Amino acid sequence: MTQVAWTPVSRRIGNTGMAVYPLALDGSVFGWAADTAATAEAIDLFVGVGGNLISTADHYAGGRSEVMIGSWLRRSQQRDHLVIATKVGKHPDALGLHADTIRRAVDASLERLSTEYIDLLSFDGDDPSVPLEESLTAVAELIAVGKVHHLSAAGWTGERLREAISVAHRLELTGITTVLAEYNLLEREPYESDIAPVAFAQDLGVLARMPLAYGYLLGEFRSRADRPASPIFAPALQYIGRRGNKVLAALDDLAWETGASVGQIALAWLLSKPLVSAPIIRVKDARTLVDLLPAVDVDLTFEQIERLDRVSER
Repeated sequence: MTQVAWTPVSRRIGNTGMAVYPLALDGSVFGWAADTAATAEAIDLFVGVGGNLISTADHYAGGRSEVMIGSWLRRSQQRDHLVIATKVGKHPDALGLHADTIRRAVDASLERLSTEYIDLLSFDGDDPSVPLEESLTAVAELIAVGKVHHLSAAGWTGERLREAISVAHRLELTGITTVLAEYNLLEREPYESDIAPVAFAQDLGVLARMPLAYGYLLGEFRSRADRPASPIFAPALQYIGRRGNKVLAALDDLAWETGASVGQIALAWLLSKPLVSAPIIRVKDARTLVDLLPAVDVDLTFEQIERLDRVSER
């Protein structure tokens, strides 16, 4: 397999005090599009080059993603060097963000992950039926006993983030420190207009979800005849069309200019954005990961970034 140079950890996540490798590993494929062997190979490669943030959720593959990560953690004995992030709120056995549900979900995740603490716990979507005071207090209690270190939110609006931050401040609780938001060259508006202003004002870390638009920005889907290897990548097909083709054409041009791959350039564009701590990359196997890891060393010029900005505007 192609060797990948080691790159030191160098990016902070907001004001958490945690430093992470410029790319994070998305565990959503583990137990679904990636079996046990493929999962272990991908994590081995990722950690071997200095990667340390692995992101999953309690409902991914019915919990199998967390189980596979936990199995790797037991074998590797490298827990202290890693940032393990998981999400709660959508597992069928622990739906929503009631206090007792959060506590039950966290205990179940800790068992599946074979760890005593979760570095970054995320509310997986909003739950307006539950008072923010209840959800935030429940997590603050988990932080106090060491089961959770930091709180994040995935799929929240800027308005709800501001509200949650205000509630935490009023109650003198440890609140949301990080945002997980869909952000890539084809999905910019919701993040840039709604989430980024809050993240900037509150010094929140930002982890970019779906940074490759379900794989479309790898350049593998250029016509309706191109079929994904797994249903998990099927949403990439929605981007086939005039706008998607224009973005891929710009990426192709920059790949020719820089010698980097299309996927590496798409990730480098994200890494040029000041608030983004790390894109969370979803890969089907270690071979795809090998191609993407050099993105951390792709240094796009200001003019190249502007070209991508323009071509990806709606």
